[in-house]
Amino acid sequence: MAQLKERLQADLTAAMKDRDKTRTATLRMALAALTTEEVAGDVARELADDEVERVLTREVKKRKEAADAFRGAGRVEQADQELAEAAVLADYLPKQLNDAELATVVEKAIAEVTTALGETPGPRQMGQVMKAATARAAGRADGKRLSAAVKSRLTG
Repeated sequence: MAQLKERLQADLTAAMKDRDKTRTATLRMALAALTTEEVAGDVARELADDEVERVLTREVKKRKEAADAFRGAGRVEQADQELAEAAVLADYLPKQLNDAELATVVEKAIAEVTTALGETPGPRQMGQVMKAATARAAGRADGKRLSAAVKSRLTG
């Protein structure tokens, strides 16, 4: 079993003992999402840590989008609850890159694509640069932030 999933299960037990309702509900939801991912497809399989991180990242994104929707509808308490759940899940994800680190990742990706193409990439090669940058960021940067950084760097 993936170490991250084991940690989630151990923390769920601890949260239940502490009677922490938000943490308990959030960890149960996360483990349910992991189980759903494991049995999706033709054959049930065990998820590796990087796959567990991907599922958790997707769940955090869902919580943030739901919080925005609730806030837009004037349901502030529900939005705060969604953000609290996202914060619980974010504890299990790798630390996000700051702006300087993100710029470094983008520069390295551009250098990699420049070497492969033999010329400096422009906006038309954004897909190739994004592919290299995404591989380098490895879940430590939101796709929107990464895309915006690549786009601004390629367009000048």
